Amino acid sequence: MASRADNIASSINFANFGKATELKNRIWFTIGALVVFRFLSFVPLPGVNPLILQNLYSQTRGGILDLFNTFSGGGLERMSLIALGIMPYITASIVVQLAASLHPSLAALKKEGETGRKKMNQYTRYGAVLLTAIQGWFLASGLEAMGASSGMQAVVFPGYLFRIGAVVSLIGGTMFLLWLGEQITSRGIGNGTSLIIMAGIVAQMPTFVANLFEGFSSGSTSGFTVAVMVLLIVAMVLGICFMERAQRRLLIQYPKRATQRGMMQADRSHLPLKLNTAGVIPPIFASSLLLLPLTITQFAGKSLSPDSTIGQIVVALNQYLAHGKPLYMLLYASGIIFFSFFYTAVVFNPEETADNLKKNGGFIPGIRPGKNTATYLDYVLTRITVIGAIYLTLVCVIPEYWIAQTGMKLMFMGGTSLLIVVNVTVDTITQIQSHLLAHQYGDLIKKAKLKGRMR
Repeated sequence: MASRADNIASSINFANFGKATELKNRIWFTIGALVVFRFLSFVPLPGVNPLILQNLYSQTRGGILDLFNTFSGGGLERMSLIALGIMPYITASIVVQLAASLHPSLAALKKEGETGRKKMNQYTRYGAVLLTAIQGWFLASGLEAMGASSGMQAVVFPGYLFRIGAVVSLIGGTMFLLWLGEQITSRGIGNGTSLIIMAGIVAQMPTFVANLFEGFSSGSTSGFTVAVMVLLIVAMVLGICFMERAQRRLLIQYPKRATQRGMMQADRSHLPLKLNTAGVIPPIFASSLLLLPLTITQFAGKSLSPDSTIGQIVVALNQYLAHGKPLYMLLYASGIIFFSFFYTAVVFNPEETADNLKKNGGFIPGIRPGKNTATYLDYVLTRITVIGAIYLTLVCVIPEYWIAQTGMKLMFMGGTSLLIVVNVTVDTITQIQSHLLAHQYGDLIKKAKLKGRMR
């Protein structure tokens, strides 16, 4: 029999949306923050000629630049203040979390609760500033070297002064995006960092559609290819929605307790374990680790002589790690599988969950509380994580292979992009429904108080 909460949740509709003032304010704040993010992507770095830069970027379009440009919402193409986006922060969080699992002092700091979390976040910010400075320096150096052979100079006054100014501007842009994401999380709807990434990806959707139909109208792309691409996107979206909602529910039994009528009643509950516990983190982490060296080598390689040893190494590295190459897809798939298990171990601790169940008197039928429960939870979680890792790998690698085979530079349909868009959209809609449910509960409480006073 459905509970009162289930009946209310099933009857949620957007007719009550106009009455939820707090929810409307949160949504408007989120939209305003994302509009600010989009405006920043059109503010170029000081000392850069946007017209010449656009011509140079169109000549070097493809591969790692398109992927980075997708995540930054077109900021790299225009060389804006947020050209690096929040990828340095994500890469820094990878390093900090890896260090926390290996270093005893950081592992102890992680267990200190809110204080430890703030300290870890502070270390992550320091790492983000350092990575932004390194990537910004190589980005500025590569920008000066772009078009030097053809006589087209995108930088008005190249030199150390431009590089320092570019690094400072990029650090300021990335830190502002982090602050904006925190404001969205606390005062808006959804996770701010995820929404910023999703907004950058969705902003490239018109370009994706235009390139698709332009290729079809010009004859460079056949109708069969367009049809297969559309069907692939629809199938991937449906598959992502299905797999993200899939979960393994473990039955939790509580001891019998006396009710008000003197009857003994045993409580039952379920412990839901998502099939994909790690969410969109593994593809983002894997792509970030591949973006870091490739971005540095691609922009630094423009200022190196191709005849030198270092220049030949950089050229070979960019060739073997290009999109669609076997080595790139192998490293990408390996990174997704590794971070699926790693991040699942970070967010879910079987021993802690088993201890909490034991303190509350709960147990899994047929499994002894304590250590045996922790072992069983780890056993189940490991096996469902295998399925989740395979699912993430297929979703992310198949589009990469399709793009490489067709030769179409359409990064919007990449598995990582679709995964982020679908997950963030579902999570945001879930939070909106939670606010509407809380609003309906508030109305019920008010009505109950009014009836009580009338009696």
